[in-house]
Amino acid sequence: MGAKAYVLIEVAVAKTTVKEVIGALDKVKGVTSVEAVTGPYDVIAVVEARDVNALGDLVTAHVHTISGIDRTVTCLAMTLA
Repeated sequence: MGAKAYVLIEVAVAKTTVKEVIGALDKVKGVTSVEAVTGPYDVIAVVEARDVNALGDLVTAHVHTISGIDRTVTCLAMTLA
């Protein structure tokens, strides 16, 4: 079973645009969905990986490194039986 998370993203608008961040996220393997949103965050991305460790690596190595991303909050999705 894989791991899934919602990554809430704040964009540093002075450095880049939300559209540019979404374009960069769309190219990241493991990002399954990206949406611009209103409220305290600018973008929400859904990410999936084989396990929680791989998910953490994906967010740290490939999401955090995108130019213009100022801050993220990662919310791990849990399946309740």
